[in-house]
Amino acid sequence: MAVGTAASPCIHLVGAGPGDPDLLTVKAWKLIRDAEVIVHDCLVSRAVLDGIPNHATLIDVGKMPGHHPFPQDKINEMLVDLARSGRRVVRLKGGDPFIFGRGGEEADYLARHGIACEIVPGITAASACASALGIPLTHRGLATGVRFITGHCQNGELEHDWLGLADPKTTLAVYMGLANIAEIADRLTEAGLPGSTPVAVICDGTLPHQTHLIASLATIGDLAAMLNRTGRALFVIGQVVNLAPAAKLMEKEAALA
Repeated sequence: MAVGTAASPCIHLVGAGPGDPDLLTVKAWKLIRDAEVIVHDCLVSRAVLDGIPNHATLIDVGKMPGHHPFPQDKINEMLVDLARSGRRVVRLKGGDPFIFGRGGEEADYLARHGIACEIVPGITAASACASALGIPLTHRGLATGVRFITGHCQNGELEHDWLGLADPKTTLAVYMGLANIAEIADRLTEAGLPGSTPVAVICDGTLPHQTHLIASLATIGDLAAMLNRTGRALFVIGQVVNLAPAAKLMEKEAALA
C-alpha cells in the first residue's frame, strides 16, 4: 500500500461502493481510516461518510444537476496540490472510480503531473443494485452478456449504438438515467427491443430506504416520472428482471386477479 509523502506524493483513488458501508472493501476502509484528507463526491453515501474518523478533513466536491461548484479541472488541480502537501489523501468516489466516475481522467491528470495514483476498486451500482433486488445480470438461457451505459447526455443527445443495445440476450444497466429513461426506452423499442421487455429501477440500492419499481419498456418512462426522485437510481433492462422475487410476486398476483 503506497503512502504519499512530500518527496513521493501519492493519491489513493478509492471506490466507496454502492452505499452500504458494509460493502466497502477491506482495503478501502483501511485507507479511509488512515486518511488525513478525503475528497469525496456526492454519490458517497451519508452512511459511509458518517463512519470516517474525525481526524480526517472532508472536502465535498460533488456535482449535482445544474450545480457544479467544483469543475473537474479544479478538482484535478486540488488533488495535485494536496498530494504535494505530503498528507495521506484519499479521493473517494461512489461505486467504482473507473465506471462512470471520471476516475480515469483524474488518474491520467495525476500521472501527467508526476503524482503516483493507487486505484482501489469498489462494488459498482449495477452489480450491487441488481443483487439487492435478486436480479442476476447474466443467466444461462436469458442473458449471455451485460452492458453498462450512461443515461446522462452531456450535449443534449444520447449517443449510443441503439441497434447494438437492442439485443434481447443482453442485460442493460443504465446509470444516471432517471431524467432520460423515457427517451432511452423509445430509442430501444425503435431499434427493435420488444416493449414487453421487463425493466427494474432501483433507487438508493443497498441502503435501508432502498425502493424499486418493476415495469415494462413500454411503460417505464411514465411510471419513472411518477417516482418524483432526484437521488441515485439504476435501471436494469432485460429478461433477467423476471427472475427477481418481486417480479415473480407481481406475476403471481396478476394471475390470481
